Amino acid sequence: MPQPISRYPVPDLADLPADIRERIVAVQEKSGFVPNVFLALAHRPDEFRAFFAYHDALMLRDSGLTKGDKEMIVVATSGVNQCLYCVVAHGALLRIFEKKPLVADQVAVNYRKADITPRQRAMLDFAMKVCTDSASIAEADFEALRAHGFSDEDAWDIAAITAFFGLSNRMANATSMQPNDEFYLMGRVPRAPR
Repeated sequence: MPQPISRYPVPDLADLPADIRERIVAVQEKSGFVPNVFLALAHRPDEFRAFFAYHDALMLRDSGLTKGDKEMIVVATSGVNQCLYCVVAHGALLRIFEKKPLVADQVAVNYRKADITPRQRAMLDFAMKVCTDSASIAEADFEALRAHGFSDEDAWDIAAITAFFGLSNRMANATSMQPNDEFYLMGRVPRAPR
């Protein structure tokens, strides 16, 4: 018997408020499945709305960070926070956006040995400091980012993504949220031509 996706009750799609149900159906139509985070967090509709509003504000906004950069931050910091759900789910997106089937595993375990650019390494150095020792962040940390072409607004994005997914990691761990099976293989092997 498969493990439940959350230790908390998962509502039926039909029982959810219309706006949440519509969002989940839209994700399902785009990806072909419903990522478990949507179902697990729908347990509390108001928090679901707040969570995804902030998620979208961070992850969908135009910035000096690419989609791959953003997912790389999530995977690296989620690895440190030992969040299975986020490492697996966002690892799939990282592999797809970077078009590198090995990068997510490398970044999740030890980004310093990963096949990434010096710019991305500097970005992850900053993200890791935000994740594990934010009280010690100083001007030198911003200068290190600027040396790689990041603006102070980009630094804000790195910090905010790290902080937001710190919340996500902790909720996923506390609820025993399980990644969808589909995420494990996404971006690892080339798609068959259509």
